[in-house]
Amino acid sequence: MSLGAHVLTPIGPADVILRVTPAWHGETVVSVAPLGKLGFETHDAPLRFDVEISEIRLAAAQELFENPDAINRLAETIGSDLRQGVIELFVRAVTSAVGGAGLTALVLFRDWRRVGWSALTALLTLAAAGGLTYGTFSPSAVSEPRYTGLLAGAPQVVGSAESVINRFSEYSEQLASLVSNVSRLYEVTSALPVYENDESTIRVLHVSDIHLNPAAWNVITSLKDQFQVDFIIDSGDISDRGSAAEDVFMDDISQLGVPYVWVRGNHDSMGTQRAVEAQENAIVLDDEITEVGGLRIYGAGDPRFTPDKARDNPTQEEVAAIGAQQAASVADAEPPVDVTVMHDPLQARAFNGEVPLVLAGHGHNRWTELRDTGTRYFVQGSTGGAGLRGLNRGSDQPTPYEASVLYFDAETKRLQAWDDVTLGGLGLTSARIDRQVEEDPDRPITPPSQSPTPPASGSPSATSASPSPSRSPSGSVSGSPSASPQ
Repeated sequence: MSLGAHVLTPIGPADVILRVTPAWHGETVVSVAPLGKLGFETHDAPLRFDVEISEIRLAAAQELFENPDAINRLAETIGSDLRQGVIELFVRAVTSAVGGAGLTALVLFRDWRRVGWSALTALLTLAAAGGLTYGTFSPSAVSEPRYTGLLAGAPQVVGSAESVINRFSEYSEQLASLVSNVSRLYEVTSALPVYENDESTIRVLHVSDIHLNPAAWNVITSLKDQFQVDFIIDSGDISDRGSAAEDVFMDDISQLGVPYVWVRGNHDSMGTQRAVEAQENAIVLDDEITEVGGLRIYGAGDPRFTPDKARDNPTQEEVAAIGAQQAASVADAEPPVDVTVMHDPLQARAFNGEVPLVLAGHGHNRWTELRDTGTRYFVQGSTGGAGLRGLNRGSDQPTPYEASVLYFDAETKRLQAWDDVTLGGLGLTSARIDRQVEEDPDRPITPPSQSPTPPASGSPSATSASPSPSRSPSGSVSGSPSASPQ
């Protein structure tokens, strides 16, 4: 069995050698050359299972990075690949053990009866060892690995998975608590610009670019409760690669308890869109108009899906042209559209002079601009701190969590004021709220006299746009755990 019980089998993008040998105590060992080995006390039977990554197939690995559909296929096939490899391994183990015992008996005794008894003894012994392995196998042993080689430093470098999860959970809860505390301070601070909203005011929470960050749900829930919003608008990129494995993340939408208006971002697949649509309180807009909370809202998904590098995505010019066609289709809508929601402001540039307010995201940088036509472009930052991308900026400059509460007049449907909420990025616990008031909320909306200069796709630095605090009266209140009431 030691000589013959091994098999080379493809599992995902790797060619893996599976081997079973007799041993004094049962264990499973995973070899990752040249990094070292991981050992797991998975069973009590006198069998050792070795798993060795023989080779990574470059083309298959590259496809995983470039094509999210490949990830979905991997999730569906990796279990069957492994199962097929294990079955073939045990067939070879039985063949090797029984055949080796019979051949040895034949050489030693030259008696076919003894050959049969030897083969049967080997088969029963292996069956007993296999049964004991199955009966004592403990999947939870995977959480307690034994490291050797370079991997021995892994726990010190990254910490245990459990402690990381606990720390992240505490951080998420702390952020949500901080929102609540600063919101209470904010309510009683008289230095802020005056905007007296009443019970008829329509309150909308604008979020964007969550990028699969679970901490965002804590923040969104806290803001929803503290500001008593009527519904939420998400301008896209709720996922990161749009894979089927990410769909479960959308289930938290149903826990919010208010309508959730959503448009597809360039990191969201059609599968992501179906996962959002499956939530009972979700309203997915894809080139259509709907009324939510008294507001007429038009929304359309981003025509690109950039995680799929094999896909022929539209160019920026084509995205702008698609937006122009969409703007033309709603220009004469009756009743008129109050709010347009897109992911990329580039797609929404043709709505200049057609609607009072355009909401977007995409750039992970919050800014707003009031155009000469009377249309305000309001681009949200990342409510998920840019997700894992937030780590790329370094620990000294993490991407902040950003969201805004918008206040609309129930009769005119016009934006009256908004509160910009900014929370410290990953690892930070700071909060700031800025109040902005529209100086002329009932201004006329007039088509541009010439082709509009497009708002920036990512940030105001690409155009004449600038953040709203320099354009309108504002005030702010900031807090930290030491200064905020508990």
